[in-house]
Amino acid sequence: MKRERAAEATGVLGAWVSELDVASVPAAVLDRLALVVLDVVGVTALGASLPEQRALADAWNAPPGPAPLIGGGRLVTTDAAAWLNGVALVSLELDEGHKYAKGHPAAHGFPAVLALAAELDSAGADTAAALLAAYEVAARFGRATTLRAGAHPHGSWGVPGAAAGCARLLGLPPGAAAAAIDTAAGMGIAGHFDSATQGNPVRNAWLGASATSGLAAARMAVAGMARTTGTAALSLGTVLGEFEPEELTAELGTRWDITRGYFKRHASCSFTHPAADAVLDLRAHPAFRLDGITHVLVETHVLGAGLSDVDWSNRLSAMFSTPFVVATAALNGQVGPDSPLDDPDVQALASRVRLVEAGDLTTRLPAERAARVTVAFDDGTSLTREVPNPVGDADHHPLTESDLVEMLGKWLPAQIVERAAAFGHDLPGLPRVGAALRELAGTDEKELN
Repeated sequence: MKRERAAEATGVLGAWVSELDVASVPAAVLDRLALVVLDVVGVTALGASLPEQRALADAWNAPPGPAPLIGGGRLVTTDAAAWLNGVALVSLELDEGHKYAKGHPAAHGFPAVLALAAELDSAGADTAAALLAAYEVAARFGRATTLRAGAHPHGSWGVPGAAAGCARLLGLPPGAAAAAIDTAAGMGIAGHFDSATQGNPVRNAWLGASATSGLAAARMAVAGMARTTGTAALSLGTVLGEFEPEELTAELGTRWDITRGYFKRHASCSFTHPAADAVLDLRAHPAFRLDGITHVLVETHVLGAGLSDVDWSNRLSAMFSTPFVVATAALNGQVGPDSPLDDPDVQALASRVRLVEAGDLTTRLPAERAARVTVAFDDGTSLTREVPNPVGDADHHPLTESDLVEMLGKWLPAQIVERAAAFGHDLPGLPRVGAALRELAGTDEKELN
């Protein structure tokens, strides 16, 4: 019975989480963790600078506490920090992701773990282990889950990752850690992908909910109120889609999913990135002429074929529009968090972008998220470029620390980027993390108290 198999696999996963020790983690994995921490902190700080995010933090009216609003200039309660940092992290579509998990493992778990670590003033080694637990568990639940058509991955299969990381920070024994993970598997959100394409910010709130649900599940386990019953087979595997329990423990301890993720260089949905990369390559071709483009054909896989809207109402819906992303890349050479939404030239070119599914590209999923772009010109010529994965994928021009620092440095004060990089590097060896985390609010801790 699938539920019993899910309960057994969750038990194994809980034991692994409880016993995870960074001293036995390969150096390459810790190096990648440092990069993911840099990206998460930097992107969260960038999201926190948005006027709407500042307004949300003000509306939350959270009382002072031990946890930072990263880049937000204040310290608040643990749950408020987890929620608000989760929303900020995904608000500009720059957060790290994982093609095999089909979503964003770090975004689901890191805001909760970092907020709780600040509250507990945890040891750096325990915090690093908790972050790895959060990522690996979330990624495994993502691999195990096939959501129904139309479902968005935010806030669904990744909630167990947040619970796993919090369980590890709280020092829960194997059975309790498993119960926290199992409980979190029953707390997912049923969000529709169209909420993103229509520009509804509820899509960002699903990550805040993931963070606080993960905290709640771990606390329920501490209180003895959580049980391991194979909940994922019912919630993820019946209500929201299909679930394969064996994926939770496949190559456990030898395959580190955190090393197989991707970083983003465009502020847009990852499904739009290969097309943007192809256009940027073509833009450098001697025969490329902006003033002579008659139309652009973008061929993509089935997952990205629906992002064809040419009428975007806000930045969120624009970031899920391949025509917007392609036109912006072609005209401006980049798709950034400050790319204009109302540029008439972008709108005119976007109206000439056609997006279609190509069967040959769909068959290459999940190892490749490919796109093929053909730009046609008024003299009858055309240029075509195909890319197998977005730049920044672990399998295709992966981004280095210097790449991330340079990218984040375009949009953030140097001090924040330097602190983020240093925290990622120093984390496993820090005696305590509270002070270093509170510095990530964007100012000195003594100025916040």
